[in-house]
Amino acid sequence: MTKPVTPGEADVLIIIDVQNDFCSGGALAVPAGEEVVPIVNRLAECFPHVLLTQDWHTPGHQSFASSHPGKQAFEKTQVTYGEQILWPDHCVQGTKGAEFHPALNIPHAELVLRKGFRRDIDSYSAFYENDGRTPTGLAGYLRERGFRNLYLAGLAFDVCVYYSAEDGNREGFSVSVIDDACRAIDMDGSEAAIRKRLASRSIPLISSRAVLGA
Repeated sequence: MTKPVTPGEADVLIIIDVQNDFCSGGALAVPAGEEVVPIVNRLAECFPHVLLTQDWHTPGHQSFASSHPGKQAFEKTQVTYGEQILWPDHCVQGTKGAEFHPALNIPHAELVLRKGFRRDIDSYSAFYENDGRTPTGLAGYLRERGFRNLYLAGLAFDVCVYYSAEDGNREGFSVSVIDDACRAIDMDGSEAAIRKRLASRSIPLISSRAVLGA
């Protein structure tokens, strides 16, 4: 049974990339991605502190398959920082696809952190670019604000949520992933693999009921 959570001043809900392009009809739709919207809206009402992340790519971003002649979406290629999955063009700065889902309603969100805005490097984690070295500044912000416990929700469970959870844990924060407030792309069994990785790092998966009650 999941221990009840009563959010306080040391706790922050981080909602990852709930954007049009990751929901049904979007350029890189996560299956049933929009189903997280009412859940995260309700969760946000329970947290005094909420942050949002937003994928924010330049046109012609290196992570786009269209930037690599002869390559197709979801193929892998080698870039300066290692292996990169190539994606359909998505969440391009200033486009409707990059906007938050219109039903997302979190007026008290204190920070919107944009990531992936450097043309030559992708960014899954809310903490670091994909080179694993270039920080977004989130860790410093959280420490300066006195947050210790991070609760993650959003899209996609097996990409940006996972890497954010892993990096948050590595940075010394207590991290929990709210399982039913996430949805996965699940390429080649990636969802099950990520569940195992989270368990191996002692990052708990909890239910939204732990916060919202039965």
